[in-house]
Amino acid sequence: MGLLLNFIRWVFQKFAAAALIGGLALVACGLWIFLKDNADFDLWRQEVIRTVDGERSKVRAAKADVELRMTRITAEIAAEDERGKQADKVLAQLKELESAWDRLIGNPDQQKSNAEQIARIAALRMQITAKRAELQREFTRTTWERDGLDIALGKVEAKYQAVVAQQSKFWHYFDRTWDYEIGRGPVRMALKWWLLTAMLLYFFGPTVWKLGLYFGVAPYIARSRPVRLQAGGAELPDVGPSGVSAEIVLGPGERLWVKEKFLQASDEGLNRRTRYLLDWRVPFTCLATGLVELIEMKNTGADGGPERRLTLSNQADPHSELALISLPAGTSLILRPSFLTGVVLAGTESRLKIRRRWQLFRWQAWVTLQFRFFEFVGPCRLVVAGKRGVRAERLEVRGEDRPARRTNQDATMGFTPNLDYRPARAETFWSYYRGMNPLFDDLFAGQGVFLCQQVADAEGNKEDRRFWSVVWGGALKVFGM
Repeated sequence: MGLLLNFIRWVFQKFAAAALIGGLALVACGLWIFLKDNADFDLWRQEVIRTVDGERSKVRAAKADVELRMTRITAEIAAEDERGKQADKVLAQLKELESAWDRLIGNPDQQKSNAEQIARIAALRMQITAKRAELQREFTRTTWERDGLDIALGKVEAKYQAVVAQQSKFWHYFDRTWDYEIGRGPVRMALKWWLLTAMLLYFFGPTVWKLGLYFGVAPYIARSRPVRLQAGGAELPDVGPSGVSAEIVLGPGERLWVKEKFLQASDEGLNRRTRYLLDWRVPFTCLATGLVELIEMKNTGADGGPERRLTLSNQADPHSELALISLPAGTSLILRPSFLTGVVLAGTESRLKIRRRWQLFRWQAWVTLQFRFFEFVGPCRLVVAGKRGVRAERLEVRGEDRPARRTNQDATMGFTPNLDYRPARAETFWSYYRGMNPLFDDLFAGQGVFLCQQVADAEGNKEDRRFWSVVWGGALKVFGM
């Protein structure tokens, strides 16, 4: 019952939106015609009545002329029929005079005269037959002409009656708007046909588009060569358990850059200041992902001094959980900066190392719109935030078995660069069609670790992936954020 109500609600919303779009188009076009039209409505109406009445008179006169021609042709056909009968009668009489006895003992001159007269009558009969056939063809063509004039007269009469009955300015401009032609050349059509095309695209276009992507494009892309950003094995990062809060320990000389909303509590004795961007080499990425106006917390104690502790928690979102990822020297992690909450570095001279990996010349990148990857290189510690927790999936090669695992693309946070990464078509068309799942899942294979949220970001899945959410999410995805 609930599914049926949702379907009815969806259909109602679709038709309401279509009616609103069509109504706005008609109003806009009608208003433009009204403002463009400087003639007085009554004067225009009288002029149109006179024009249509003149057209009606011309069609009637043409029809009357055609009917006169039909009457004349009918009379000529009747006359030719009578001449044909007379010729047939004379020809029959002449042939009766011929007999075998007359040919043997009759008058040769008379026989010759009769034969000549029979030939003349036969030739005349052929002329009469040919002329009657031509008159019959002309009569048929005239009949067609009369039928065409009848149709034209019917249209003119209907137009005349409609103009005479047209007393309302509203319906006058509605009719003009409805039949107003828009476009150029072969794509010039009346507004009603444009609206019909738009409604067909609105109702069926998304379905056809998604069917083509799911059954046509996606299988081809899923068979493409996977992305591997680092050849060979490498030391894997250490991913701690996720929780609503995370405790960070800063040794002497270590510093933490963290988003202000995640800082819940900290020990005294930490040097605190503002860091405007996480990394000045990627300013636009920092602005787009909120890595701006960070708080820098530094343990300024000397070597061997006490450790300082901080507690991080997302105070604005109770569903967000944090996890600490340790990257030793020589270890790296592909991570979307939008999931990054804080970074811990050792020493005042150490610098966060970020590699940007572009994938511009691959069909996979153009279809999935993922052209850039950010690689965070150790030694450092990263604090990441995910919905309902962060899960680390570890893949290990055992013998000839090369493991592979897929995850929802909206849930993927990052992966080690030695994994093979490629898109895999969503498991069911219905989940993709309803916007519950993107067209592609992420498929990882090999030996390594990938990170994902316990629950995919709900903002991108609400109400069939709202337009601006899709646009913004797509822009972030294009640049690997």
